Amino acid sequence: MRLRKKKNTPRRLEEYQDFFINLETEEFEGFSNIFGNENPVHIEIGAGKGDFITTLAKENPNINYLAFEKCADVIAIAATKAEGIPNLRFANIDAELIDRVFPKGSVERIYLNFSDPWPKGRHRKKRLTHKTFLKKYQTILVPDGELHFKTDNVRLFRFSLLETKEFGMKWLLLTFDLHKEHPKGNIMTEYERRFSSMGYPIQKLIAKF
Repeated sequence: MRLRKKKNTPRRLEEYQDFFINLETEEFEGFSNIFGNENPVHIEIGAGKGDFITTLAKENPNINYLAFEKCADVIAIAATKAEGIPNLRFANIDAELIDRVFPKGSVERIYLNFSDPWPKGRHRKKRLTHKTFLKKYQTILVPDGELHFKTDNVRLFRFSLLETKEFGMKWLLLTFDLHKEHPKGNIMTEYERRFSSMGYPIQKLIAKF
C-alpha cells in the first residue's frame, strides 16, 4: 500500500538531520568519521518505520548500524526513534546504489526484512534477493559477511533460496516458521508483528558468500 505523502516530512528530516548521512555525495574511506569509532558496520535495506533497527542498535552498542529506506516519509518517522542511540544512522537512498556508495568489504552484515515481493515474473529483477543484488552485497560485505533475510511471502522465500543457492552462498539458517522453530533472540519488525498476528508463518534465511 502506498503511503500518502506527509506534509511534515521535510520538517522531520531537518529536525533529525544529525541522524542522516548523504551517501550519494560523500565519499567514504570507512565509517569512523561518521560514528567516531572503528566498530563493525551492519546495514538494513528497507528499514520501514525503524522498530527493528533501533532495537538492534540499542541492544548492541559496539556495532554501528546504518538503515536504508528510499521512501522519505517512512525514513523520517524512523529517525524520530533514534535519539540517544549514537551507533545508528539513516540514509534516504535506493538499494540499487549500494555498491556505488560503500567501499568494497566494508560491511559485516546485511538485513533484508519483509522486502517488496514484486510478485509479477517480469519484475523479478527488482527483488532484493535477485542475483544482481546478491552481487552488490558480495562486493560490500567482508569475507564471511552474512545476509539475514526475513519474509512472510513463501513464493519470495523459495525464489530467494534458489537465487542464493545458484549464487553459491552457504546457508547458515533456514526456516519456514521462525517463531516456532527459532524464537529466541528474534527482533520483530512492524510488518512481522502484523503478519504473525494474522497467523502467517515467518520465513528466515541466514546465508554467507
